[in-house]
Amino acid sequence: MRARTAVLCSVADQGVAALTNILVLVAAARLSTVADFARFSAVYLVFTVLLGVSGAYTGQPLVLKRGAGEETRSACRSAVAFTVLAAAALGALLAAVCLLVPGDTARALLMLGLVLPVVLGQDAVRYACSTLQQPHLALLSDLLRLACVLGALGTQVYGASPARLIALWGLSALPALLLSAALLHRSTAGAPLLLRPMLRRGHLGQRFTVEFGVGNATSQLSVLGLGAVGNPLLVGALRGATTLFGPLNVLFTSATSFGPPLLGRITDERSRVRATAALAAVLATTAGLWATVLALLPDRVGRQLLGDTWSVAAALLPATGSQYAAMAVGTCGLLALRMLDPRTTLAIQVVFSLTTVAFLAGGYVVGGVLGAAWGLFLGSLCKAAATWIRVARLRRRTPAPEETVTADALPSAP
Repeated sequence: MRARTAVLCSVADQGVAALTNILVLVAAARLSTVADFARFSAVYLVFTVLLGVSGAYTGQPLVLKRGAGEETRSACRSAVAFTVLAAAALGALLAAVCLLVPGDTARALLMLGLVLPVVLGQDAVRYACSTLQQPHLALLSDLLRLACVLGALGTQVYGASPARLIALWGLSALPALLLSAALLHRSTAGAPLLLRPMLRRGHLGQRFTVEFGVGNATSQLSVLGLGAVGNPLLVGALRGATTLFGPLNVLFTSATSFGPPLLGRITDERSRVRATAALAAVLATTAGLWATVLALLPDRVGRQLLGDTWSVAAALLPATGSQYAAMAVGTCGLLALRMLDPRTTLAIQVVFSLTTVAFLAGGYVVGGVLGAAWGLFLGSLCKAAATWIRVARLRRRTPAPEETVTADALPSAP
């Protein structure tokens, strides 16, 4: 497959996967009361965190493999098998605990535990297909999953319980998992299955998991915590607002995934940083325009998208739009740091993820749900400023092009 075709298939696959998540939340919002959608959103937020951890631990190290030799094919088989086994163990534990806890949320979490191996396994196969330079297979799998999940949720009527929706959503991924697993088996047949190296100390996924935990999961879990101890509608309101910005998540993910090789073609470092800054400006402007379009939507259209949740989500659009504009600048700042010195990103993720949690909690205390949304914006703004300040400092320390750089001066690998 040509490089351009592979990139297009990869971007399309990411878009289909993101579209699936968006449409699942839209369907759940239209089928649920405000309270039930808040419960569904809380459980789906748990899944989002687990999905990110799985991708960081097995998926991201896997895509760094090069070639299609036996070592790579073995790594693909091992990553998928490890993900399914780990998800089965974790899902069984979650289901067993929730079986003893009353309430609709506990029943929905129980269903999540039962379908966890299916949804995480299907995502792991996507990483494997990309690693084997077969992104069209991952795209085919996600298209099948999109069709199945829309068909399953489309048969439901208003008032369906969160547990039922979670079960239908999870089981609808089974045909895609079976298809992609069969296609993957054809490409990796005969390669050894090695699970022990993935549990050893020093596995690259451990570092990536820490970065994910402090960079993404912290804010999501803090939203879930505030919903548990404060107003449960907080989760549904914030989740409904961020659902509308799903297309921007696709752009951010594509910039992070395909930005380094494209920007790496620019030989001059100063020009490369300027190009990254220009990308940040374009993405931030796109976020502002998208927020404006959403704010101008008639209430009738908004209710068709999010049902009863629209009324509370619409009030958060200015704050969420501002947050996504700041996230665009911060994402490109981290992208520039990865190219200059990848060792600097972890500290920024730790410090400013905790800062975002503090702003989120403080905003909720001062202004309720709307204050929490503006708190997330302030956290993203501070993180974006810190990344570009760090980029500027690294640029000042970088030797001029005419100076000779010795091997000892080169940054070590992350």
